Amino acid sequence: MKLVLALDALVPPLTGIGRYALELATHYQTTRNEFESMRFFFADRWVDDPADFLRAGAAGKTGKKRKGGLLRTPKWWRQWCLRREMRGHLFHSPNYFLPRTVEGGIVTVHDLSVFKYPETHPAERIKHFETSFLATLERVSHVITDSEATRREVIDYFGWSPERITSIALGVEEKFCQRAAPTIATELAKHGLAYGSYSLCVSTLEPRKRVDRLLAAYLDLPNPLRVRFPLVLAGSAGWLSDTLREQIAQGEREGWVRYMGFVDEAFLPLLYSGARAFLYPSVYEGFGLPVLEAMASGVPTLTSNSSSLPEVASGAAWLVEPDNHEQLRDGIVRVLCDDEWRQTAVARGLQVAGELTWKRCAERTLQLCRRFG
Repeated sequence: MKLVLALDALVPPLTGIGRYALELATHYQTTRNEFESMRFFFADRWVDDPADFLRAGAAGKTGKKRKGGLLRTPKWWRQWCLRREMRGHLFHSPNYFLPRTVEGGIVTVHDLSVFKYPETHPAERIKHFETSFLATLERVSHVITDSEATRREVIDYFGWSPERITSIALGVEEKFCQRAAPTIATELAKHGLAYGSYSLCVSTLEPRKRVDRLLAAYLDLPNPLRVRFPLVLAGSAGWLSDTLREQIAQGEREGWVRYMGFVDEAFLPLLYSGARAFLYPSVYEGFGLPVLEAMASGVPTLTSNSSSLPEVASGAAWLVEPDNHEQLRDGIVRVLCDDEWRQTAVARGLQVAGELTWKRCAERTLQLCRRFG
């Protein structure tokens, strides 16, 4: 089989889609002898080693060179060369869109939030999807989704035949695991945290994540509980979040919120495993990777009863209606305080996470690609 994997999401800091692309690429490299040709593509250049490319990007050293010459050659000539080099290959884009130089292939659709919740996205993103994404769907032969929930949405929203869409669950890295307090206490202390002394939410600050509802519910907790287990927020600033940032700042002044911003990959697994509880009341997710990471870390988890989140949690999390204030508040109390439920939830969460590995995701994806390549 001849396969090209797009790496346009491989940009630091790595997002969930970027992680997905990197994990696929890493697995494909280890099985390269199974391919007649296996190549990686970024923008309008070929990439030899995805991990090296990501490290160079983080260091600002990706440069402008590609095989065949410099990027200052005419665009039409580069596109003609790329079309010729891709001839006979199956193209897989892990990030919604096919390049205009590609006539067909497979794409992974992670969610339809831009169509279902347009008010939670910047206008330029909506415009991009309304043009480029629909043009992509006209050319692809098959679609991959991260969950059955998203698969059903694509079928219903675009009228696609079920046979043309396959759901393949994402995976969790081995570094997200249970850790005893002594193994991470020192690192947590460097950030002013203590093992088991905080609730955690890892999320971009954007409207559909419902971090504002989480803050309102947390503020309504009994004061001793809120003081004992302050809420730690980790994640990038996102968009449409000015009002939310004001809420966060108020909570920080009052001492029950800690906003850490983007957390580097080395510390994030420790931050998870040191939490008393993980709270993720997003109203809509195509998969909800943070929920899986929290369960793999042995942390009792609360999440929403909507979209793919119950599917990912698979009975291991406390489910709530994220826009129901009382239900969210009472759920937080349960996840923090109900020791019997917590013990059961941890055991079930570890079981679920143990079955969802990146190796399994990559093998199933490659198996699907073989059908078309």
